[in-house]
Amino acid sequence: MDMIYRRLGRSGLKVSALSFGSWVTFDNQLGAETVVECMAAAHEAGCNFFDNAEAYAGGRSEELMGGALRELGWRRESYVISTKFFWGLSDGPNTRNTLNRKYLMQAIDGSLERLGLDFVDLVYCHRADPETPIEETVRAMSDMISAGKAHYWGTSEWNADEIRAAWEIAERHHLHKPVMEQPQYNMFERRKVEREFVRLYEDIGLGLTTWSPLASGLLTGKYVDGIPPDSRAALPGYEWLAERMTDTRANARVMELGEIADELDCTLAQLSIAWCAANPHVSSVITGASRASQVRENFAALDVLAHLTPELMERIGAILRD
Repeated sequence: MDMIYRRLGRSGLKVSALSFGSWVTFDNQLGAETVVECMAAAHEAGCNFFDNAEAYAGGRSEELMGGALRELGWRRESYVISTKFFWGLSDGPNTRNTLNRKYLMQAIDGSLERLGLDFVDLVYCHRADPETPIEETVRAMSDMISAGKAHYWGTSEWNADEIRAAWEIAERHHLHKPVMEQPQYNMFERRKVEREFVRLYEDIGLGLTTWSPLASGLLTGKYVDGIPPDSRAALPGYEWLAERMTDTRANARVMELGEIADELDCTLAQLSIAWCAANPHVSSVITGASRASQVRENFAALDVLAHLTPELMERIGAILRD
């Protein structure tokens, strides 16, 4: 199946329904050559949106993506690049866990330098900052866009009230409004997308670029028999993930979902990615991979999408019900 392109919320920008992100894998698991191979494989599958963040691998992820873009030589208008700000890269009262104006206006310049770009297409506030007035953050993000350093801005893992407050401040002061939110969304993490944000889709035209469609690997089925030594859950610092991956109740559901995947002659990962993309409010599902073959396998989820009938979605829903 050919790639599907969807409007990012109510904006005119179109992003591929499946996109490619660099969290965890860039630098921690991938070297420069593999990054190029993975991005090329995604692009060949029709992906036009590549997701990144300042904090990923302490800025190294942006450098790797920037180097890959130079090597691949794609036309700038043919791809959409994002970054995100909040965590910061150095210690200090104005450089860690903040969305104040000073940090944001300097952070964008650092990201553009690492990426080797004149602008990013999407820029996100990576978390909410309760210590900075939302109006200060909204004005800084709006100014970033007015300066031509980004084209659209949005949020990641904000709650509905915070997103609405930011949108209303922008509306009241004729500033650039937040267009998109980046929440976690998968078969085991549904609350925000399916319940909390429901009013925002119609009221403000919120678009979604969702992350972790495979629940950090749980929805691949590879953890049913324990933690494989070459998996992300085996990495140092990811002990919290190993605990979640061995949840017996969740893995029982994974096995039931695997039976549906078998019926469709696809992998559980492909079914899980297609399930996320089947939600009409999701503009793009961000996928990750550690090798080019995995990218191609993930993007084959597009072929599964057409087979997700209402009846099949109801069967999946029955498995997932608490």
